[in-house]
Amino acid sequence: MPPAWASPTTLPSNVPSTQASNLSTAAANTAQWWTTFNDPELTKLIEQGVTGNLDIRQAESRLRQARANRGVARADLWPSLDASGSYTRARSAGVSRSSGTVVGSSNADNSASLYQAGFDASWELDVFGGVRRNVEAADADIQAAVEDRRDVMVSLTAELATAYLDLRSFQRRIAIAKETLELQRHNADLTRKRQNAGFVSGLDLANAEAQMANTSSQIPPLEQQVRQSIYNISVLTGKEPGALTAELDSDAPIPTTPPEVPVGLPSQLLERRPDVRRSERQLAAATARIGAAKADLFPKFSLTGSLGTSGSRSKDLGNWDNRFWSIGPSVSWPIFDAGRIRANINVQDTLAEQALLTYSQAVLTALQDVENALIAYAKEQQYRQALTDTVVAYRRALDLATRLYTNGQTDYLNVVTAQGSLYNAEDALVQSDRTVAANLVALYKALGGGWESIPDAR
Repeated sequence: MPPAWASPTTLPSNVPSTQASNLSTAAANTAQWWTTFNDPELTKLIEQGVTGNLDIRQAESRLRQARANRGVARADLWPSLDASGSYTRARSAGVSRSSGTVVGSSNADNSASLYQAGFDASWELDVFGGVRRNVEAADADIQAAVEDRRDVMVSLTAELATAYLDLRSFQRRIAIAKETLELQRHNADLTRKRQNAGFVSGLDLANAEAQMANTSSQIPPLEQQVRQSIYNISVLTGKEPGALTAELDSDAPIPTTPPEVPVGLPSQLLERRPDVRRSERQLAAATARIGAAKADLFPKFSLTGSLGTSGSRSKDLGNWDNRFWSIGPSVSWPIFDAGRIRANINVQDTLAEQALLTYSQAVLTALQDVENALIAYAKEQQYRQALTDTVVAYRRALDLATRLYTNGQTDYLNVVTAQGSLYNAEDALVQSDRTVAANLVALYKALGGGWESIPDAR
């Protein structure tokens, strides 16, 4: 593992610290990272998603399956006991006493009945550890299923938070579009009055009305995306698409990022990322199955026994004098199997090799995810600062163009240009606010945060 992150963990000095969320290499505390946004609605939605999301419930079912499979593997360590009972009626052919040949006499009754009941027991001794290695593999499978469930939790919380940020971003963009449209309507009314008074031509009014229509056309697609975001959030929390419409349809600000984000060191990913931990447990299971396969090369020792009673009548089964029993050890050792056992060992070896490569790839992917999130988070904040300055400049330009136009010192095209530039800059700033927060969510996800708060699965 690298000793430090390649991407910057501190922001440049030209980005004001009062407007930035600084990164640090202090130990990351990501158990409930969503609370750092200080948005009660987001926290509420994630809590609902943890308990209601169907992907998590599927992961819980897979965990219960892994635990049941361990019970199957562990049962081979113990003796097996079977109860049996049978009834048989048979008839033999008649035999001549003088010649000893079969005469098939229909008058002789040569049939007989046999009742049997008892118990059969067997115990294969795990001398060379094949069963124990299967149990070890099953234990690793359980741990891998636990990490799989945690990984689903990490993905769910990040997906819910991103969908929530999308929703608030769309709502804020709608609000800006409506505010801009109202200002444009006011300017259009002013232009109409100036045209009626003969101060301006009809071209200015046409430009004003075209600008209004263009801004108005931006609103319906955003309203569509608002509803689709609500439907997405509802399904992620395990509800029908329209269940949260009334709760989320009201506007709310985009959650703000915290002043500092500790990211820890690269080596801590091995302990925190569920997908990396899952791959490591899958590697452990694969290596354990190599031992189970090798155990087939050695003899198998068993103890077998039986105890029961028999008789020609059913009531004879209760007579202890009619008992029978047997007990004794047995051994079996494969001499020739056309290479099946060694081929199986080779199969398990290659599966372990694949698991090792998968684990190595998971580590590299985890490092890449964090590096990508770090650089995106740092650079987007610089971009947002530049957009903030742009909005301030365009507001001054619009104010100046409006005053000059009112005094008849410029034409309306300059007002249209200033209004359009300001609207585009404000819209881009809202999207950048959303992107900064979404990049932080991606960083928390890359760090493997959120699974610590998931309740235990039974």
